[in-house]
Amino acid sequence: MPTVKETFDAMATRFRSDKSAGTNAVIQYDVSGDGGGTWHAVIKDGACTVKQGAGPNPTLTLQIAAQDWLDMLSGKQSGQMLFMSGKLKVKGDMGLAMKLGSMFQM
Repeated sequence: MPTVKETFDAMATRFRSDKSAGTNAVIQYDVSGDGGGTWHAVIKDGACTVKQGAGPNPTLTLQIAAQDWLDMLSGKQSGQMLFMSGKLKVKGDMGLAMKLGSMFQM
């Protein structure tokens, strides 16, 4: 099973530019617990770059525990269920949050 850092290192390669038309956003990920940290993804002009640390003026901020993040990416948990149970907190553009899953291959 990959670490949280490895999932963010691979994120740009899993980006689907065909699903991101018209999206220009900064998405910040605050991952708590073992192996957690803060990363941000910049989606602009059909490209995605991911860097460690906080993003400039994030359009969307997601807060999640490290194990829940890994479970979501592996398919053990759905983002919707994590959100409904309060384990995934979303601040900012909710429409973008709903679209996010389709922009990345799992």
